Amino acid sequence: MLLSLYSLSFSFLHHFLFSMENKYLNILSFCFSNTICGLLIVSWLARNIIHTNGLTTTLAWRRKTRKKKNQDDENKMSLLDLPDLTLDCILEKLSPSELCAMTFVCSELRDKCVSDHLWKKHMENKWGRLMGDAAIKEWKTHVATLMACLKNSNPSSYRSNTQQWRSRLAANLKPFSWLKTNHGCHNRGSSSSSPIDSVMYWYSNLESGKFWFPAQVYNRENGHVGFMMSCYDAKVRYDNKTNTFQARYSAHGRRAAEENVTWQRLRPALVETESRDLHVSDCLQGLRPGDHFEIQWRRTKEFPYGWWFGVVGHLHNCVGEENCRCVSDENVVMEFRQFRPESPWKTTVLNRKDHRETGNEVSGFYGGVKKLGTEEEVSTWKRLWPSQVLD
Repeated sequence: MLLSLYSLSFSFLHHFLFSMENKYLNILSFCFSNTICGLLIVSWLARNIIHTNGLTTTLAWRRKTRKKKNQDDENKMSLLDLPDLTLDCILEKLSPSELCAMTFVCSELRDKCVSDHLWKKHMENKWGRLMGDAAIKEWKTHVATLMACLKNSNPSSYRSNTQQWRSRLAANLKPFSWLKTNHGCHNRGSSSSSPIDSVMYWYSNLESGKFWFPAQVYNRENGHVGFMMSCYDAKVRYDNKTNTFQARYSAHGRRAAEENVTWQRLRPALVETESRDLHVSDCLQGLRPGDHFEIQWRRTKEFPYGWWFGVVGHLHNCVGEENCRCVSDENVVMEFRQFRPESPWKTTVLNRKDHRETGNEVSGFYGGVKKLGTEEEVSTWKRLWPSQVLD
């Protein structure tokens, strides 16, 4: 009797485990209610059927929810689904730190966010004023040296190494201290060109202070009285913590250094002449009283030249403004009005037709001359004018 009840119970379990409704429990209860074994079977089946139905209901609900979620995801538009022109317009609105953060999202956005056309605007806005011909030439030489060293160190891995530079660019960007090197997208995708020569890499090296570039510094050595109203060549680098620059000068076998050089005291090299070379003067014939100029000057011939600000004056025998003939004279008076009248550096006279370096060990040596052609150049010098007359 027990064996037949067991066989019957397992038969019911097999056929109705996943499809049986509560009404079958009533039938089983009626059939086996007169025996203890029957009650045990009904109780066991009831528990398992309820559990099975609950599980089936849960799985069905999950499948329905997952299907709905997949449909919602399919209906959502990704940023990368936007047309290229629209996406570029969005990326162009981002700051350098935001562009840098976007490189960590995915490889597709990384490739877009390191594009030169996005970084040229930021380079021009912040660094364009200081990136003169000398600085650009210095950077190109620096890039060529890096690429040559990378290629020669291990030619077989040159391609893979250059691909990894892209993921390390963002970590070099300062002062974006929230960026860490271990957040990079290492080896996500590749590029046919090396990022070492990208504008983003150039920008990151300037921001981090890794790149020393040539520039000229007004009133060097923190406005030392011996350099007031002058501008000297230097190698400078940016300090993002103070938003100022460090400068290194070369003079007479020693190197002088200066910190906390402000943006307003810097300019790019305006001529191709090296600091120890004589500038060819091509403006002397046209100089007239009142014109503003810069002239090379050095204390001794062992020192490099600096550029000094001055104004063209009148000859001693000039009869006045109305009948001035100073323009037609072969000599031209160069005045430095920041000095007292009795100072040996107050004036000097140059020959318009045959000017070479002139001077002596007492008053120094005067080199080439260039005329200031814009009001901006003149106003920059006037902002640096000393508070009192120099001796």
